Amino acid sequence: MSERVLRRLNFSRGLLLVAVTSMSIGLSSALGQASEAASGVAATDAGIKLPVFDVVSVKPNKSESGMIRVMNKPDGYSATNVSLKMLIQMAYGIREDLISGGPGWVESAHFDFDAKVAGADVDALKKLSPEQRRMVLRPALEDRFKLKVHTETKQLPVFELGVSKGGTKLKEASPDATYPNGFKGPDGVAHGGMLRMGYGELTGQGVEIKGLVNMLSQQLKQTVIDKTGLTGKYDFELSWTPDDGPGPMFHGSDGSPQKADTAPDASGPTIFTALQEQLGLKLQSAKGPVETLVIDHVEMPSEN
Repeated sequence: MSERVLRRLNFSRGLLLVAVTSMSIGLSSALGQASEAASGVAATDAGIKLPVFDVVSVKPNKSESGMIRVMNKPDGYSATNVSLKMLIQMAYGIREDLISGGPGWVESAHFDFDAKVAGADVDALKKLSPEQRRMVLRPALEDRFKLKVHTETKQLPVFELGVSKGGTKLKEASPDATYPNGFKGPDGVAHGGMLRMGYGELTGQGVEIKGLVNMLSQQLKQTVIDKTGLTGKYDFELSWTPDDGPGPMFHGSDGSPQKADTAPDASGPTIFTALQEQLGLKLQSAKGPVETLVIDHVEMPSEN
């Protein structure tokens, strides 16, 4: 079971530890799989049958405490004081700024959400990947909020990540690295494929470039496209001075808000300069196709 009980915070002041393999999603295929799940089970690309929540409880939360809890449980999923937009972000693995449509209460109203599978499906739920667990959440939102969504590809400002003229400074990870002194994942084991994000700092442990790209997209609130041509796995440390102040809460790959951390030296480099000086990478502004999620229909749920 994983649980976090935290205050609403800006992502750049957060602390985030995730397995990078669970951070990306293909929205078009996900929507089709979610539709299958609404009728009973969802068939994944690997042919795995996904369980469906047997009991779903949604109750309004009017505490205005600013405290939010998100928890994956052995038999389901629980979230306290979350908006529907947060739930959609968790279910589809998409940045909140790429979700549009719907009435104002999609962001302003908060709920306590609890969902459980039948006892016979608990073992199957435990074996699912983070992305598969997100797929199980989608039909529950369709049922309780009458949520209907579609994707739209828009030409939006993006950043292209490339290699600087002097070449990359990334350190290629050893294939057999066990990281005995590294940070541990949710499984309590230190291994490759992990990213640690703090306020103005990012550490990669045996990470592919797509992991770095995903985290930069979250930090910059703008899609970053990989143009590096790098195909290995890398160990790296990046530190910079964020230029934003307190703002809306960021949610990690599991949908949870992130814990405050110590701010770096205010005289430090921007993230653009840090990427060039520390990793030998550069960001360039461009425009490109970005897949967004549009809310077509939604209804305030009945309380139960």
